[in-house]
Amino acid sequence: MRNFTNIMLNYLDRIYWTLISIISGFMMKLIMFLKKIDYGQDVKFYGLTKFKKSSNSIIRIGHFCTFRSWSSSNLIGINRPCIITSISDRGKLEIGSHCGFSGTVIGCFKEIIIGDYVKCGANTLITDSDWHPDDPRSGDPRPIHIKNNVWLGVNVTVLKGVTIGENSIIGAGSVVTKDVPDNVIAAGNPCKIIKKIVDAN
Repeated sequence: MRNFTNIMLNYLDRIYWTLISIISGFMMKLIMFLKKIDYGQDVKFYGLTKFKKSSNSIIRIGHFCTFRSWSSSNLIGINRPCIITSISDRGKLEIGSHCGFSGTVIGCFKEIIIGDYVKCGANTLITDSDWHPDDPRSGDPRPIHIKNNVWLGVNVTVLKGVTIGENSIIGAGSVVTKDVPDNVIAAGNPCKIIKKIVDAN
């Protein structure tokens, strides 16, 4: 009896999230169409992602990306919806294919390029600007490049002017202020290299 109950609950849970994805996807595709956001095949939404875009900025999303914005759509919980912003007329935000975001905030003022197979853990923040243009101490925006197959852990913050190399992993709670090379594990505040990733093959 217990096994049957578990099977039914799992089945109902799958139906629930399938319906959420269908409804959210329909609404988000309408919003992206109205905001002139380019997106690829089979982009999925669990809850409503907030898009903010100026008329002349660029937001492009590749194929098979997933955006999780409901608090229970991630096993460890999400504190906020995904917020994807490109509010400067010169802003360019490009997201590759097969990427995943959970309560992720991306603030693009100049340029943020995210490669393929990038995974962002819950409540990550990526911003290329200090967002205080009236403060002379804030400095200019600087581009961010996150290369293919990067994994950002829970609550990671990536600040302006940073490049994160291919296949690298950034540990939970890290603040990335400088470039991270390919094939390393890095963590801390500020983020530092912990060790290299050795290919098992």
